[in-house]
Amino acid sequence: MLRNRRPLNPEHQFAHLPISGIIRSRIKRLFAILGALLVFQVMVIWTVENLTLFESFWLTMTTLVTVGYGDLSPETVIGRISTVIVMFISAITIMTLIVSDFIEYRFYRRERIVTGRWVYKMKDHIVIINTPRNGGEQYFMRFASQIRAIPEYETVPILILTRQFPSGLPPELADVGLVHFHGSGSDPEALKAAHAGSARHIVVLAADEADPASDSLTFDIAHRLTEANLGNRTTVECVSDRNRQRFKTVGVRTIIRPVRTYPEIMVRAIVAPGSEKVLEDMFNYQNDHPHRYDLKLDNLNWADIVSALVRHGIGTALAYIDNDDEVNCHPPTDEIIEGKGLIVLVKSHDTPSVQVVEEALDRFRMFLEKWHDAQKEQAAPTH
Repeated sequence: MLRNRRPLNPEHQFAHLPISGIIRSRIKRLFAILGALLVFQVMVIWTVENLTLFESFWLTMTTLVTVGYGDLSPETVIGRISTVIVMFISAITIMTLIVSDFIEYRFYRRERIVTGRWVYKMKDHIVIINTPRNGGEQYFMRFASQIRAIPEYETVPILILTRQFPSGLPPELADVGLVHFHGSGSDPEALKAAHAGSARHIVVLAADEADPASDSLTFDIAHRLTEANLGNRTTVECVSDRNRQRFKTVGVRTIIRPVRTYPEIMVRAIVAPGSEKVLEDMFNYQNDHPHRYDLKLDNLNWADIVSALVRHGIGTALAYIDNDDEVNCHPPTDEIIEGKGLIVLVKSHDTPSVQVVEEALDRFRMFLEKWHDAQKEQAAPTH
């Protein structure tokens, strides 16, 4: 049984579809007719009955909604005939038609939303094209939770353009405010229905994260987006590194590898373009990678350690391992570090040995000692 969930964002409430437009136009037309009948009835009652304008209006409205308080009633023949013809036969019938059309519209809207055929009036949203072959529900859940944890993205609408979920989104996705449109990113009409031109970000997922041939479909979608001058807000997944240059050539802003277990990488690529390159390098051994060095740490604070490694061209310190085997990321810069290991981002083709790192730290300790001695000499009083 379908639950009547309230949308997370107000942008999810309106649409422009032919049938829905017909129903709404008919409701407006019936309201106009009903309003004209009510005005006519009020004027007749006010003219032929011994009632004020407000009393005439009150009598007309209580008759329309069939309340029947009995405090007022038409006394003249003309008033009674007008009430029978205008109110009992015409106005109440039209009111019934309005209620019937409204219920029909709600049922129609609900069915279109569930099956992904409702065109949302959205702006400044995120469009995700395609669905992962495996674990799509978990991927979208984690993606939504990560993106909404970022300032200025807490309530951003997210629309999934996919041919998956023909019977409706899983309840878990709908409950976090995700909506979908049933279509393909290679279909211009589907892109138009998803309001891709008004989106803040567009994400094109690989149709098959393990098949390089899926890059062809991704390229077709990316090419359509760049033709519409949307390449500067598009992030695509590229299975084969050999195809990356093709996406750069057409003007796609960000290209990343499919990493299904870590949608956080996709989120970083969206909100902080360029950071995905750092994260991708950490997952391979081609350019840079995090390396663990087991060595004793003392007499240096974190700022000293970072400076020593950078000065000697070793790499960038990411974290240290304390004496309890806990990994500490981004510790305070001015506290003395005591531990037994370092995690350093180094070049994969020229990874320094632990002896090189120890020597760099020792030289930096010696440098600091000399610097402190020089400071003391300058501060000493002269006689």
